[in-house]
Amino acid sequence: MSTDDNFAEYVSHDDFRAGLPQGRFRVIVDPKLARGWVRQRLWLLPVVMAMVGAGLALALGGATGPGVGLVVAGVALNRLVAWNAGKILLHLALSDPAVYDAATDGGILEVRRV
Repeated sequence: MSTDDNFAEYVSHDDFRAGLPQGRFRVIVDPKLARGWVRQRLWLLPVVMAMVGAGLALALGGATGPGVGLVVAGVALNRLVAWNAGKILLHLALSDPAVYDAATDGGILEVRRV
């Protein structure tokens, strides 16, 4: 354990992956940073823009119901990812060491031993 409270001990991805399900770590996720990082990592903006654009084209072209549905689905997807960004980031960090390193180095994810 680190004696200085300002600095946390580094936890390797293998230790993190093995110890998290057993409750050996406390994970702190910065929600604001996680939202932006997850949106960028999942390419959410281009996907949502395509959905909204196609929905608007459908609505203006005469297929109002499907067009509005596609616009609502795009907005809902954006909100859903924003609300669950911490969980998504944690899932990605558990499965990919590069994501874990990027998230911990960027200060988005902090892992402490219990």
